[in-house]
Amino acid sequence: MSLYILNCVALFCFVTFWAGYTIFARKKAKTTDCLARSLNYHRIYWMYGVIKKTNRVGEAALISNLERNIAFFASTTLLVLAGVLTLFSRTEQLQEVFHAIPYAALSDIAMYQLKLSILALIFIVSFFKFTWSMRQYGFLNVMVGAAPIDESGLNEDLRSYARQMAKVHDQAAHSYNYGLRAYYFSIPVMCWFYHPLLSIFATIFVVHTLYNREFKSKALIAITQAKMHLEDNKSKNFPDE
Repeated sequence: MSLYILNCVALFCFVTFWAGYTIFARKKAKTTDCLARSLNYHRIYWMYGVIKKTNRVGEAALISNLERNIAFFASTTLLVLAGVLTLFSRTEQLQEVFHAIPYAALSDIAMYQLKLSILALIFIVSFFKFTWSMRQYGFLNVMVGAAPIDESGLNEDLRSYARQMAKVHDQAAHSYNYGLRAYYFSIPVMCWFYHPLLSIFATIFVVHTLYNREFKSKALIAITQAKMHLEDNKSKNFPDE
C-alpha cells in the first residue's frame, strides 16, 4: 500500500473516529449511566443544597477551584499553539529530524505543513472550548450569588432555579470535557508525523481509552452507586419528586 493511501486512511480514521465517538457518547449518555450523566445528577443535588444555605463560601471556593483547573489548560493550550505555529517556519528542519529516525515515513514539506495545520486546528478548538467553559463557570458564580435562600428547600420556583444552575454547570463541564478530548485526539496527529500506521493505531487506542473511562471505569461505578444513595436521601427530603 502506498504512503499516500496510508496518509488518506489515517486522516479519514482520525476525523471519523473523533466525530463518531462524540456523537456516539452523546447519544449513549441519554440511555446509559456514564460519567457525564451521573455527575449531572450530583450537580442537581448540589444546587438543591445551595439554595438552602445562608453561607455559600464553600460553593464559591469549589467553583473557583474548577475554574483554576480550566484556566491552566487554557493558558497551556496557548503555549502549545504558539509552539506549533513556530514549527511552520522550521518545516525543513522538522523534515530532517523525522527522516533521520529509523522506519519513519518519508513525507514532503507540504505533508508536514498539513499535519501541523491539523494539529494547530485541534488546539484552537481546544482553546475555544476551555475559554467557553470558564465563561460558563463565571455565569454559574453569578447565579449562585443571586440565588435566594430557602432553608426548607421546598419552594418549587427555587428548586427550578437550582436545576437551571445545574444545567449551566453541566454545560460548562461538557465544554471542559470537549477541550480535554481534543488533547487526547492530538496524540494520533503527533504519531502521524512518524508514520500513518502508528496514527491509525493511536486513534483506535484513544477511542478505546475514552470509552472505558467514560462508560466502564471504576470511578463511574463509584459515582453511580453514590447517586443511588443520593436518590434515597432525596426521596426522604422531597417525597413529591
